[in-house]
Amino acid sequence: MNVALENLFWILIFPGFLFTLAAGLLVSWVVRKVSALVQYRVGPPVAQPLWDILKLTGKEVLLPEQANRVIFVGAPIIGMAGVLLLSTMLWHITIWPSHAFVGDIIVAVYLMVLPSLALILGSSASGSPHAAIGASREMKLVMSYELPLVLAVIVVLVKSGGSTSLADIAAARPIASISGVLAFLVSLLCVQAKLGFVPFDIAESETELASGVLIEYSGVLLAIWKIAQAMMLVALPLFLVMAFLGGFSVKGWGIVAGLCKYLLVVVLIILIKNTNPRVRIEQAMRFFWVLCGITLAIAVTLAMVGNVYGIHWL
Repeated sequence: MNVALENLFWILIFPGFLFTLAAGLLVSWVVRKVSALVQYRVGPPVAQPLWDILKLTGKEVLLPEQANRVIFVGAPIIGMAGVLLLSTMLWHITIWPSHAFVGDIIVAVYLMVLPSLALILGSSASGSPHAAIGASREMKLVMSYELPLVLAVIVVLVKSGGSTSLADIAAARPIASISGVLAFLVSLLCVQAKLGFVPFDIAESETELASGVLIEYSGVLLAIWKIAQAMMLVALPLFLVMAFLGGFSVKGWGIVAGLCKYLLVVVLIILIKNTNPRVRIEQAMRFFWVLCGITLAIAVTLAMVGNVYGIHWL
């Protein structure tokens, strides 16, 4: 009974749902505030992301007449559950490195794709032509960035001596090598696409598709999608910190160093978001498959050569 309550506490309170949601809403405000300042606007107050979600929960949920209601309603719940499990696992490993397990990085990559797949399913089930176009774009985008992300994971696996444990990978610090830097930069762009931020906000495209994949969602269901995205702002940068930047310790100055690494990733995401125009879907596919694919092929080769000949900076 005590073990069940402890697990429930980890999932729902800390470092699970409530903690990740609070942190995600704060980071979401930072993204919006900095974006506003870049555009010479005042920006929202710090509690605005929370008020937006509370406002949505008080509105009516409208279900499209042609929708497959089971999939349409279940998709956002599945997406949020995937992010929640990912965040809880990453924080748990960060706080208790001894609890890391073999293959946890593979589980993390799997959980990261769940929100995108749920978004595709939910929008496809809505029966809306605008949502169908958005789902088609999201599907192509997922197919584009997943291959580079897997190649980036191969780089960190090679640099860690073949270990698939995030704790071992963090200790190896892949960023301290040329191949690790290349893999990190490409992974950062993959995370940008997973978050649906400019220049990869192709599936939503407010000015083209009127929110595209989310056009038919309203009320609590739309609030769940917003919650999932806020939680992704915590989980995805944390994954990059653990996989490439050496992670961080919760003891002493390790917390400060870890937070600085996390903020570095968030700042880079904000800079990319505010300095690039939206690309077309064929441009995104060409970018991830060709440019990022070639870059990571070079990175994997350098990592393997460095591993064979003991040249750690490769």
